[in-house]
Amino acid sequence: MKNNIIFKFVIMSVLLTIFVTALSLYNLRNAGINAAIEKAEAISEALKSGLTSHMINNTMNQSDTFINSISNMKNVKNLWLSRTDLVSKQYGNNAQTNPPKDDIEREVLQTGKMKYELKDSISKTSMRITIPYNAVAEKGIDCMSCHNVEYGSTLGAVSLELDVSDVKQLGVETIYSITMMVFVGIVLIIFLVRKILNPYSNLFNDLSRSLKKSTTGNFQQIKLNHGLSGNEVELAKNYNSIMSIFSDTSNDIDKKLKGFIGHKSSTEETNPLVESREIISNLSNLYQFKKEIELDDTKEEIYQRLLQIFMNQFSLKNFTFVEIDMNNEKQTVVAKVGNMFYCKDTIENTPELCRAARTKHDVVSIDYHSSCPYFTRNDKFYYCTNIEISNKIQLVINFVFDTKNELESLKNDITFIRNYINEAAPSIEVKLLMNALKESAFRDGLTGLYNRKFLDEHSKKIVPYAKRENLNIGVLMLDMDHFKAVNDEYGHDVGDKVLKELSRILEENVRESDIVVRYGGEEFIVLLVGITGVEDSLKVANKIRERVRENEVDVYAGTKLKKTISIGLSMFPEDSNTIEGVMKNADIALYEAKSGGRDKVVRFNEEQISSVDLF
Repeated sequence: MKNNIIFKFVIMSVLLTIFVTALSLYNLRNAGINAAIEKAEAISEALKSGLTSHMINNTMNQSDTFINSISNMKNVKNLWLSRTDLVSKQYGNNAQTNPPKDDIEREVLQTGKMKYELKDSISKTSMRITIPYNAVAEKGIDCMSCHNVEYGSTLGAVSLELDVSDVKQLGVETIYSITMMVFVGIVLIIFLVRKILNPYSNLFNDLSRSLKKSTTGNFQQIKLNHGLSGNEVELAKNYNSIMSIFSDTSNDIDKKLKGFIGHKSSTEETNPLVESREIISNLSNLYQFKKEIELDDTKEEIYQRLLQIFMNQFSLKNFTFVEIDMNNEKQTVVAKVGNMFYCKDTIENTPELCRAARTKHDVVSIDYHSSCPYFTRNDKFYYCTNIEISNKIQLVINFVFDTKNELESLKNDITFIRNYINEAAPSIEVKLLMNALKESAFRDGLTGLYNRKFLDEHSKKIVPYAKRENLNIGVLMLDMDHFKAVNDEYGHDVGDKVLKELSRILEENVRESDIVVRYGGEEFIVLLVGITGVEDSLKVANKIRERVRENEVDVYAGTKLKKTISIGLSMFPEDSNTIEGVMKNADIALYEAKSGGRDKVVRFNEEQISSVDLF
């Protein structure tokens, strides 16, 4: 700082010297010009008066002597006269006509105004001045008495060449004096500044270094050994106090933030201020994320929100969300970004093979690529992390990278990533519980099939879907033949067993897209969604009927029981454009099957309506 101040002072002093010198030279020049003009005007007046006297006394033949005496005055290098044409015409041409020599004289004689010209060289400086003589009547002299001209007319001019080198010499001496004074002043001031500012300079440098380090989170105090006193010492002490507070506060914030999010410090040297700022930013984003997922209706929405966070905030391009149900030995990919899932197919039905799910620890391929033997690509790098959603469900996220550096960068963000997952886990668990509760509300407690409530809710959606996709729906209404006799003869336990067997046969002989419903008691409904037509519907119905007839139910002590079913078939939209209408028609067809001897499949037709006794 000190050297900087001295340097700036020297620069300012030099600039000030140049300015003062230039101003002085300018003023000296103007003063010299004005003095030369004044001298020229005085000589002009004296010459005019002398020539007028010669003219009045008729002694113009002696005027040359007078003019020569004027020419010999100090600093007068040359002097000459010139006349206008007005005078020459009045007195005629003679030796004293003196026409103008150059353009300057011609201009002065024409305008009646003085004009000067400065001639400068290395050694000498001179000034040419041409002063007009105008016809006046003042100071006892009346030019019009001798000259037949108008008042103010230019009669002639005198030109003088004056030596003004002394002005130039004065300027040089002025520059020298100013320069020497400024130089001496600068040297003196530099000495004083260095002596006075040296303690302040050292203090400032220490403050500057301390502040520079503080930007990296290193809040250092300064030493009080600069020879300062009074206010300066108090300033240094206050600064140290502030640095101490900053250091303690920064360390406390950093420690608590890292503890709050479970962040582990990396081996790399980091800036705690930048790190704390990043943590706060992530916490803010995390808080906003938590508020948003609380409003999501399904777990799928939460997964999609996590997916967007990972892509946009962490710039991840290839990862998979996998739900693992250890109890049911089921693995399901619930969300994915990238080309493919790189785990072997064997894991799908045996999720306990997944190392991350089994050990509940992160599995990383940085040092040991074969940490997971079920990862299929040796040219890729992976990072698998596990979050427990509930007692039954775990969420494994599989991150895949093309390079090791990309994987290393993820290690710095994994804490924040896990925070997002941890925040999402309770909401996902709630959605799973709600789905389970909703599912249980729609399931029959005995058979595990969908119940009538589900059919009522689902029918509101399936009809618009079928109309939009132009699909057929075959509706099978089934009823166990003589089921009351089973309960009466063998008891309700055997009756329940028969119903469970029927439920099993129904599920095994329809497609996954078809819907099996226990409608009530021994009545069941099967919705064949997207069936080709009546013929295929009849084939499915007859297959079910035959499987039921062939099935044997163990009652007790080796006793086997065989039962039959009756089935009524109606088609949507062929028979009705509402699902309620189709089920009613299927019920009518079922009545016909029972009336016709049971163990039959009957296709609905409108003639059946008149034959049905509804009462």
